[in-house]
Amino acid sequence: MREETCLSLWTAFRYMLERRWYDQWKEYVETGDQNSSSFPGQIDNTELFEDLESYHLKDRLVENEDFVLIPAEAWHKLLAWYDMLPDQPPLERKVVDLPSTVKVEVYPVEIFLCLHSDMENILTEQFSRADAIHTIQKTMRKLFEVPESAETRLWMKSSDTSCERLRNIHMTVLDSCLSSGMVMIMEMRNADGTWPSSRPQIISIIKLYIYRVNSVDEQDSYRGQPGVCGLTNLGNTCFMNSALQCLSNTPPLTEYFLRNAYLEELNFTNPLGMRGEIAEAYADVIKQMWSGRHYSVVPRIFKTKVGHFASQFLGYQQHDSQELLSFLLDGLHEDLNRVKNKEYIELRDADGRPDQEVAEEAWRNHRRRNDSVIVDTFHGLFKSTLVCPECSKVSVTFDPFCYLSVPLPVSKERVMEVFFVSVDPAAKPVQHRLIVPKAGKVSDMCTALSQVTNVPASQMVVADVFNHRFYKIYQADESLSCILDRDDIFVRGAVEEDGDELVLALYLRERSHYREYGSSNSNYGTSLFGHPLLVSVPRSQCSHEALYQVFLQRTSKREVDGQGEGSESEVNQSNDSEEQVDSTVVNSSSTKDCRNEDGTSVESAVEDEAPDISGSQQTRRMPSEDDEEEEEEEEGTRLSPQSSERHPKRKCCPAKRSKLLFSIQAVNSNGTTERSIGDGSNTFSFTSQPYVAIDWDPDMKKKYYNENEAEKYVKHPSMEIPHQQTRVDLQQCIELFTTVETLEEENPWYCPNCKKHQLATKKLDLWSLPEVLIIHLKRFSYTKYSREKLDTIVDFPIRKTSSSGEPPSRYDLIAVSNHYGGLRDGHYTSYARNKDNGQWYYFDDSKVTYAREEHIVTNAAYLLFYQRQDKIRQPTLPTPLDSCSSLTHSASGVASPNNREDGATSCVNMETD
Repeated sequence: MREETCLSLWTAFRYMLERRWYDQWKEYVETGDQNSSSFPGQIDNTELFEDLESYHLKDRLVENEDFVLIPAEAWHKLLAWYDMLPDQPPLERKVVDLPSTVKVEVYPVEIFLCLHSDMENILTEQFSRADAIHTIQKTMRKLFEVPESAETRLWMKSSDTSCERLRNIHMTVLDSCLSSGMVMIMEMRNADGTWPSSRPQIISIIKLYIYRVNSVDEQDSYRGQPGVCGLTNLGNTCFMNSALQCLSNTPPLTEYFLRNAYLEELNFTNPLGMRGEIAEAYADVIKQMWSGRHYSVVPRIFKTKVGHFASQFLGYQQHDSQELLSFLLDGLHEDLNRVKNKEYIELRDADGRPDQEVAEEAWRNHRRRNDSVIVDTFHGLFKSTLVCPECSKVSVTFDPFCYLSVPLPVSKERVMEVFFVSVDPAAKPVQHRLIVPKAGKVSDMCTALSQVTNVPASQMVVADVFNHRFYKIYQADESLSCILDRDDIFVRGAVEEDGDELVLALYLRERSHYREYGSSNSNYGTSLFGHPLLVSVPRSQCSHEALYQVFLQRTSKREVDGQGEGSESEVNQSNDSEEQVDSTVVNSSSTKDCRNEDGTSVESAVEDEAPDISGSQQTRRMPSEDDEEEEEEEEGTRLSPQSSERHPKRKCCPAKRSKLLFSIQAVNSNGTTERSIGDGSNTFSFTSQPYVAIDWDPDMKKKYYNENEAEKYVKHPSMEIPHQQTRVDLQQCIELFTTVETLEEENPWYCPNCKKHQLATKKLDLWSLPEVLIIHLKRFSYTKYSREKLDTIVDFPIRKTSSSGEPPSRYDLIAVSNHYGGLRDGHYTSYARNKDNGQWYYFDDSKVTYAREEHIVTNAAYLLFYQRQDKIRQPTLPTPLDSCSSLTHSASGVASPNNREDGATSCVNMETD
């Protein structure tokens, strides 16, 4: 039964849905109201595509953040109910059975295909990891029109200098270690029974073509400094490259592989290992990097092996360099473990014995099961002390570690940037930088903003703007943790508390020149543009005319000239002269001169497009050509009562007809039209959060609306004050790591005296340190209430000349893995000191540059590699003379690391017992 279930999962499919559309649909379904404003409309996956021509999927898409996966049956139901945007392809993805897990294949494997006889003709195809090699073979036969009767064989380019024969065509793509970017070559047997090329000849052909596939044009004559070699980014593999560069510049481990000591210690039978394949793949990368013959190495086979044995690293999503490092150190240890049969060892408590005795016993027991170059180089001992809160029982144990994960002091405050929109229609949005409680609520943000705007926090409305619409309008009691740093937050002020004010969510839309396809009425398509607005209006003034005037004020600002020229026109007939329309928003140049009876100038609309902004019920619709003759006289002289009273002697040149600048529609939160506002009446009421759109005719928008000017904003002085980053010392982080803490309820300790689980106090101490100490700075903070990356600058020591009599636990820095960016995205680089010439280098994927020691300490430092001073060998080569300039032989130009801060030049001093 289990096998049948796995098989059904293996052959099943899932469909990708854009997360925002899915959330909108869920809200619509949960309300149970078919007329709800949350109607999602047609299925729209636009945000998942790189472009809308090739419909190529964006890189780094994250499940449950960018998209959700639904079963095929659910997809077909949704498709039948809502249809899909025209031309968008459905995102069908296969469910594949991977080692230890079943996974949906969001990004299929993309492989280059060619014939050995025509290496210039290369085609690209995508395959599932569950596809067999014979599927690729069939595809190649079809693409290259190879006869079914022809005998063929396949070769896979496995590295820069060699290729492998794919003998078993029934193996899957996953089991064959095929990954995106690899080249598959097909050759056909000759009529005389021979094969056209032997393996060495194929290798020669591939070498000539390598630079086209991997974008690395190396010359055989190149000779460079061993170890000063970039690593090609295979697609979001900077995390792997950064960790590899740090390990590559760890002298004891690299020398172990360079002298081939690993060959005698490969463990092919360890059930916890990987049949020696990870160790061999790592050795291949290290030998290429330290051969001195490459500008950059393509670690494709290594990446494939890692993904094969750790499915979390399959594909080309961004990952954590520390997680990759942890897997790699453990994998190398098990592949190189000198212990072939691990014996069972029962652990003993200290029971009052001296710490030294207990520690030596714990280390011996560890080495009886774990004995490798990784243990020799990276393993140390913790002293763990547990105290029962009830009986005061003390338990002391000594546990091995491979690296230290030390916490960073977490600030209780957070810096947020928001846009404040005043009730004044003439005022532009103001961008503010606020300091708020990290665990606070939206009301706390409003309170902070109130202090600088003098607008009561209770009168503020907070909204998240995305894609020209309000993605969410927040309530005051919602947590600030739901607002991400990348969100565009707009705060509207001066909303009355007495309930007489109604807040309208106003969208801007532009009508299409063409009628909607398949529509039986006169509806036209619309597209959102610009920033949406929050507009407050008295509930007693929800008439068409009143709303028209309010919206006109919010989208434009009139200009009045005191000398009479342009003082009144058909663009401002029904408003007082004090209500000005911004000349940069409303374009009033398309007018011609007209005279009153007293000879003064009056402007009237050019040709037949004079806009009527009076908002009167009689002029609500756009006039048609059929109305021209019968309405010509009436439309040319129509004025509002207020306008007629103010200008009794005015006599304008007759215009052919008047047009509204825009029409008004009620819409849902997604900006989709639901009904004509007012439903034929002049006054209406809203029962829920109202969303309204003003639809501009394209010609009216072009003449009377300046989109660039409307989207401008000003910066508050708080934006000019540089944000002071927190700085801490590495020693503070280590002390925080060794601070006494109480165990969590999910992980209690069983007290042998009380005979029950207790929330004991626990303290970790560093007992013995390894030759190479790796310190992981825990920059990524995950709690029940928030997720964030800490950009605290950690002042970590680099180097210092040792003096006689100093303890052996004095360390020098040899490498740093850096992470730039935030939680969801970012980029990894590394600094490392070359063991042969003592020079520091900056590694940014395939680019390598010289580095200064004062540039190494930054807020991006993530992993620190230290080596004991008494184990460091003196450089065998002189330091490069021009070590301040950039390397001229980097594979892809010269890279300069950003965001650097000056750092300390001392050393780590850690006393051990």
